[in-house]
Amino acid sequence: MNNPTVHTARHDSAVEVNKVLRNTYTLLAMALAFSAVMAGISSALNLPHPGIILLLVGFYGLLFGIHKTANSGMGIVFVFALTGFMGYSIGPILNMVIASGGSDIVMLAMAGTALIFFALSGYILTTKKDMSFLGGMMVAGFVVILVGFVANLFLNIPALGLALSALFILFSSGAILMQTSAIVNGGERNYILATTTLFVSIYNIFISLLNLLQAFGGDE
Repeated sequence: MNNPTVHTARHDSAVEVNKVLRNTYTLLAMALAFSAVMAGISSALNLPHPGIILLLVGFYGLLFGIHKTANSGMGIVFVFALTGFMGYSIGPILNMVIASGGSDIVMLAMAGTALIFFALSGYILTTKKDMSFLGGMMVAGFVVILVGFVANLFLNIPALGLALSALFILFSSGAILMQTSAIVNGGERNYILATTTLFVSIYNIFISLLNLLQAFGGDE
């Protein structure tokens, strides 16, 4: 005989999961649109790139703000501040790529990023597979990427830069799988944090694809 208490708990859990998914994807769509607008403005005004130091300070500063305010309305404000800032940083990169005749590369990178995101998200939403086992590999991958990034700041080796771009795509793909799985399986209940993770992953995949496509396209 079915236990009505268990049935109610499962129903409430499913409702909560659907709510988090709906809020996450709604906020993510809005954040991506805002980031695209900021990228367009930055590109049209030919604004300079903020530079790696300012980019990192702005990114981690705003990320810290999101985590501190994730349970309040200010968290949404910080999400748009972060996505707008990252969008602004894309503008100068797009200008550089397009100026070298790489408009097709930009479109291909956008299409590739969308394909990766929807394929990974669709896989988890369909199978509801628990991807928490990736946690250890993600930590190891982050350490490898961090060491490689710092090393390449001094060595400036093109091949290492391309390897890091490939690793960024793999790492960000893993982050999308883990974050979506956490929502679907009840491990993530904060849509602001979920949106931030997905946005950063999409951003990293897009920038990394741009780097790889430029290199293999012979533009570097």
